[in-house]
Amino acid sequence: MPLETGNAAPLFSLPGAGGETISLESLRGHKIVLYFYPKDDTSGCTLEAQNFNAQSEALAAAGAKVVGVSPDSVKSHDKFRTKYGLTFPLASDEAKTMLEAYGVWVEKSMYGRKYMGVERTTLLIDREGRIARIWHKVKVPGHVEEVLDAVKALD
Repeated sequence: MPLETGNAAPLFSLPGAGGETISLESLRGHKIVLYFYPKDDTSGCTLEAQNFNAQSEALAAAGAKVVGVSPDSVKSHDKFRTKYGLTFPLASDEAKTMLEAYGVWVEKSMYGRKYMGVERTTLLIDREGRIARIWHKVKVPGHVEEVLDAVKALD
């Protein structure tokens, strides 16, 4: 069953870059911008991460914590964060259990070839852990500004 606005966000606890554990419980009480992306250090994912990083102070001022999630390893996340100076946590879901729980591990198609991958998706979760907004099949240009507006409007 797909997640919808108003649903409780599925619980998660994943390893993050820098040896931290990132969980929904540890973030409760904050607005959470949870964004799912396919792969570290690819052009679209790098641009999206840089855009979130550029707006990190504005998002924090609006009461939000940003977390990026992909199936890449913690080691890959560490390199990605260091290379681009990212200031927000990246969670590693190599087992894809969270990706599946959030409905973003989907069949994709490129050049007629079908494969499983992450559908670029962002969720805004309210302070009580409920889904306030979902952006499916995200196009990177302008997305972070739209998320920031939604964060500011949520309270």
